[in-house]
Amino acid sequence: MAYNDTFIRACRKQEVDVLPVWYMRQAGRYDPDYRKIKENYSLLEICRQPELAAEVTLMPVKKLGVDAAILYSDIMNPVASIGIDFDIVKNIGPVIDNPIRTAEDVARLRPIDVEGDLSHILETIRILDRELTVPLITFAGAPFTIASYLIEGRPSKSYIRTKEMMYGEPKVWFQLMDKLGDMVIAYLKAQIQAGAKAVQLFDSWVGALSPSDFQMYVLPTIERIFREISHLEQPKIYFPGVSSGELLPTLTRLQADVIGLDWRVAIPEGRRRTDNRFAVQGNLDPYVLTAPMALIKEQAKAIIDQGIQSPGYIFNLGHGLFPEASLDKLKELTDFVHDYSRTALQAAVKGGK
Repeated sequence: MAYNDTFIRACRKQEVDVLPVWYMRQAGRYDPDYRKIKENYSLLEICRQPELAAEVTLMPVKKLGVDAAILYSDIMNPVASIGIDFDIVKNIGPVIDNPIRTAEDVARLRPIDVEGDLSHILETIRILDRELTVPLITFAGAPFTIASYLIEGRPSKSYIRTKEMMYGEPKVWFQLMDKLGDMVIAYLKAQIQAGAKAVQLFDSWVGALSPSDFQMYVLPTIERIFREISHLEQPKIYFPGVSSGELLPTLTRLQADVIGLDWRVAIPEGRRRTDNRFAVQGNLDPYVLTAPMALIKEQAKAIIDQGIQSPGYIFNLGHGLFPEASLDKLKELTDFVHDYSRTALQAAVKGGK
């Protein structure tokens, strides 16, 4: 089969004849075949088996017809290499055995050894690089989001311990940001060397911060990460997570190619807030997928109409897929995005003439 580079061209704001589509968490819990695999293996056990992790990564490409694959992995995987013991607990998420609470805890964190500790992830990427006919997106968790798990010890809604360190011990906070930034840079570079065709930095929970706190305590590290990988040709995506619309105007100096939007900010407004500097990705509310198909298509159409107003748009959700999502609806939505956007783009070209 011919290689489908529509996603890469959209990341670079190049002309496309159909909009690319993929879904965050597209390799996962909504798929009955994946749930069968999970009866025998945990998420982390799947990640440690490259052939199996590659199989799960390929499932949505084959079943849905999406225009990019995203590596089956977890944002917590690299922290084991720097000295953090954790588990992914059902119905909770990451649970840390040795939370980071003091300067001494931060000092004990060691540099990441990607080749030594995460060779199974790199091998999964190499397998997928050989087998895929669409680009492979790999990813890392951003420092604030990772720090929130390391400090709180598990998922949080208030981030009270995280903010306590950030405000009360800024020196310790910035030391942690530096170490996590180093981890992310090394990890993303290794992923790209192994065959990743694009990388995404997930900052799922940074929307918990005000714009001024984000600029003071987090953004310098985000800018450093993208600056350190800016010489690499692969497209780079920053997803500042949910409720992050007020942070968008602070991102204009990022050396990234794409900004992901959640469903609270319309595509044109997201472009305006970022000075039209980036391609944009998003932003259907995942839970719209619980609606009748007619309503799903209606909302998708409105988003597509906004997206095609300027070059550089990738259809996605505003956050990740949830277990109750319907595989059949996702397949129908993917086909609709392709069919409708192809017609709409053709009409736009004719109208421009």
